[in-house]
Amino acid sequence: MAARLARTRPPARTDRFSRDKETDMAAQKTTVVGVLGAGRMGMPIIGHLIHSGFEVLVYDVDAGKEAAVAEQGARFVSTAAEIAAGCDTVMVCVGYEEQLHAMMHGSEGMLGSLNEGAVIAVLSTVSPEAMQELSEEGAKHGLHVVDAPVCRGSWAADRGELLSLLGGTEEATERFTEVARAYSADIVRLGDIGSGQVGKAINNLILWACLVANHEGLALAKRYGVDIDVMREALKMSSADNHALGNWNKQTMAWAEDDMKIVQEMAVNTGISLPQAAVNREICRVLKPRRYDLDRYGI
Repeated sequence: MAARLARTRPPARTDRFSRDKETDMAAQKTTVVGVLGAGRMGMPIIGHLIHSGFEVLVYDVDAGKEAAVAEQGARFVSTAAEIAAGCDTVMVCVGYEEQLHAMMHGSEGMLGSLNEGAVIAVLSTVSPEAMQELSEEGAKHGLHVVDAPVCRGSWAADRGELLSLLGGTEEATERFTEVARAYSADIVRLGDIGSGQVGKAINNLILWACLVANHEGLALAKRYGVDIDVMREALKMSSADNHALGNWNKQTMAWAEDDMKIVQEMAVNTGISLPQAAVNREICRVLKPRRYDLDRYGI
C-alpha cells in the first residue's frame, strides 16, 4: 500500500456543508448518491447529503425506516437493484463485512448491475482484505471502489463533523471527496485501496485501549476517594488526555468486539504479535455491559 499521505480539509466557509457553493452545486446536480443502510450513522449522513444538494436514494432491509428517510428529504427504495440502476455513487453503511459481501458479490450482487464508471464507497468498518477483493472484482465491471470509513462517533455524524479515511486510487478518492465533504470536517487519503480500513482499525485499536485505561485509572482514583469528575477534568489538561476521556459516559461500545476481531485478524495476516490488543479485546467484552460503573470495575 502507498505510504503517501494526502490530507484534504475544507477551507473556511460561511456554512459547514459547502466549501464553494457554485462549484459544489454544479457537481451535485450530476451526482445521484445511493445509500445502503440507514442506521445510526447512515441516517444523519443522509441528512447532510440532502442539505448539501445531492439527490439521494436509500435502501435498508428494514422497510420501517422509510418514514424517517423521507423526513430527511431522501427517497426510500424497496430494493438494492434500484440503487444500482439509478446512482453514480453508492455508499455502503451496513454493520458487518458479511452484509457487504452479500450485497456486492455473487450472481445477484450489485457489482454486475451498477453502471460502468460508478463509485462504490464503503463507510462500514471491514477488513482491508475485503476492500481489496471488492476493488478487484469491481474493476472487472469498470467500477471505482473506495474505502471510506469514518471516525469520531455518532455525535460527530449528527453535526457533520466526521473524519473520513479514504483508500483507493487518486481518481476514485478525488471523485468521492466531493460527496464526503457533505458530512466530513476532515478527509484524509491514506493510500491505495484498503488503506482507509487500516487507518480505521488502528483508530479503533487505540480508542478501545484508551477507554480501558480510563476505566482503570478512574476506578483506582475512586478507591482513594478522589472526586472522579474533578479527576477527569484534570486529566483532560494533562499528558493523559484522550478522545475517550473527553467523551466519557457516551460510548456504547456497540462495535468494540467486532472492531478488535478485525484488528486481531489483521495481526495474524501480517504475522505481527499485538498482545495488548488481544487483552483489550477480552477486557472490552467483559466491560461492555457495565461500562462507566467504576464501583464494579475490577471486582
